[in-house]
Amino acid sequence: MSAAISLSASFSKHLFDPNQRRRLPLTGTRCALLRRHLVGKSIALSVCCSLLAVDKSQGMEMLPFKEDGYNFWTWRGHKIHYVVQGSGPPVVLVHGFGASAFHWRYNIPELAKSYKVYALDLLGFGWSDKALIEYDASIWMDQLTDFLSEIVKEPAFLVGNSLGGFTVLLTAAEKRSQARGVVLLNSAGQFGDPNKKSEKTEGENAIDKFFLKPLKEAFQRVVLGFVFWQSKQPARIEKVLKSVYINSSNVDEYLVKSITAPAGDPNAGEVYYRLMTRFMKNQSKYTLDSLLSKLSCPLLLLWGDLDPWVGPTKAARIKEFYPNTSVVNLQAGHCPHDEVPELVNKALLDWLNSNSSELKPSSLQTV
Repeated sequence: MSAAISLSASFSKHLFDPNQRRRLPLTGTRCALLRRHLVGKSIALSVCCSLLAVDKSQGMEMLPFKEDGYNFWTWRGHKIHYVVQGSGPPVVLVHGFGASAFHWRYNIPELAKSYKVYALDLLGFGWSDKALIEYDASIWMDQLTDFLSEIVKEPAFLVGNSLGGFTVLLTAAEKRSQARGVVLLNSAGQFGDPNKKSEKTEGENAIDKFFLKPLKEAFQRVVLGFVFWQSKQPARIEKVLKSVYINSSNVDEYLVKSITAPAGDPNAGEVYYRLMTRFMKNQSKYTLDSLLSKLSCPLLLLWGDLDPWVGPTKAARIKEFYPNTSVVNLQAGHCPHDEVPELVNKALLDWLNSNSSELKPSSLQTV
């Protein structure tokens, strides 16, 4: 799945706190809304939210880009890509919607000086298989849980950005013995609305089942197929990136390749369609307040305050709900780990060191 996958209005509604995101107009027909949201805004916002780069002049050590990926693990019959470097207490990095392990290019080398660092491609994304399944957040939780059991083989610090943040939080909440601590970078997810009435499910009538539903699905396939085709074009990606980056020199060949390469998979378009239609429908059952109420480990928020989708108010609300939280506010967008990696690395290492001193030899020092 390409890292240029569009974050449609539907995606933001279900995965991001509605109080933090930009509100879209509610007027017009459904068709007009779908065209406006998917075609007009989703490509630019998806790239902006999924991938922000650091100025190459900073000269930071960077994970080499490999066309064929790094390591692979077979999970439920599917090939899963991951990167591993370093030694010490384990840290697992999980990317956001549409990205991959390569999105942690400036973080892995630095963290690996003191920790054993893993960066995992979620099923359907990056260099992992584009499985034709019914996607649900629990799929990625199960994948991460089994990865910890079979590859890492011990509890780890779980770090996630955007959708990856939601995935590590869900895993830590439901599988508490697997997580030593959780770090969220502009995490997806929404708080529950106590005033919202539960939706009643009614059986489909013949017109809905045999006419309206197939017509709606056909229209969605046409629109989403066009959006996917357009969003994976290198020239289009470069143009959009340069229009949304603070410093356009941060858009490099590495970044563009990490977006376009996974989109060449024959199943990428179908996975994209399933994520944008089926996956989005069932996310309201996983609310941040319900997950935080089950969490039992330390939590760190590394928050890009300039994020147009998930602003600092959400971080403050998480800390209010879960007091065992540290917050570092950064002048960055949705992906601070790739926009201001030197600041993220320092803050993350400080927090890791303070929460893993009993796990590390006294002679091991952070570089």
